Amino acid sequence: MLDERVLTISGEADIVTARQAARQFAAALGFNAMDQSRITTAVSELARNVVRYATNSHGVVHVRETEAGGRIGIEIVVADEGPGIADTEQAMRRGFSSGNGLGLGLSGTGRLMDEMDMKSAPGEGTCVTIRKWRR
Repeated sequence: MLDERVLTISGEADIVTARQAARQFAAALGFNAMDQSRITTAVSELARNVVRYATNSHGVVHVRETEAGGRIGIEIVVADEGPGIADTEQAMRRGFSSGNGLGLGLSGTGRLMDEMDMKSAPGEGTCVTIRKWRR
């Protein structure tokens, strides 16, 4: 089992660091190049949301190995203590944006990964967990 990586997000440079950490972790777990790219893109989108929307652009990314039913995977948890999302279902719809974006970040992240769970409430921040299973 690989050691969990914990990264702090507090600005644009940390998005790159989170991307690199996720790619390295995925490669160490034996993910193919295409899945490494999907994982990297998903982490980039979530980290970018932290920088754009979280209070003081601050959040935390956890990258770890996961296992279920004999399958090996990668699990990434991105959490912040920002303003939160009132309607997570609406936020997951393609084209929805609470800012100036295209509204592809959260919905696109969900399509890139095998599993995605989001917990959020106004004033309580947001926590997104994504998983990809090695094929």
